Amino acid sequence: MTKPKASYSIPVKIGSFARSINSLPLLSSEMENLWRAATGQDPNPDDYKGVEFWANPERAGWLTKQGDYIKTWRRRWFILKQGKLLWFKDPASVSRRSAPRGVVSVGGCLTVKGAEDIVNKAFAFELSTRDSTMYFIADTEKEKEDWINSIGRSIVQHSRSVTDSEVVDYDSKSR
Repeated sequence: MTKPKASYSIPVKIGSFARSINSLPLLSSEMENLWRAATGQDPNPDDYKGVEFWANPERAGWLTKQGDYIKTWRRRWFILKQGKLLWFKDPASVSRRSAPRGVVSVGGCLTVKGAEDIVNKAFAFELSTRDSTMYFIADTEKEKEDWINSIGRSIVQHSRSVTDSEVVDYDSKSR
């Protein structure tokens, strides 16, 4: 008698509706990578081109992130560098040759703030763009505050809220 393979149901967001894939065998690492690529979950390399995320990050550490399609919480290694928030499975998977599992350009973000009351979890915070909101959980209150402060500084540094034509050089104006 053969032992049945473990299976589970995955809700998949396709267009504006969701489907469920039932009795899908548990995915190996290789199958998971293929699944991510096929469903468009891997970031475009242009999204992090020129960012040497493997060296001297502005901030790096563990956060728990809620999935975009499957609303489960997964612990990931995050790196903030040059206006990009990138995440990886773990710190060992970060190298010059590696690709992040996801990336957000913080210059396009509007807010970063605490979100314990929204997700009902301690040390939670949210990062919002015009189109979506991502939720994260830090390990401590201090780490949460440090991430919020670092991401907030990066949003200010990399946002384009003032165009070059709107900048007034008061020093060169005649009096």
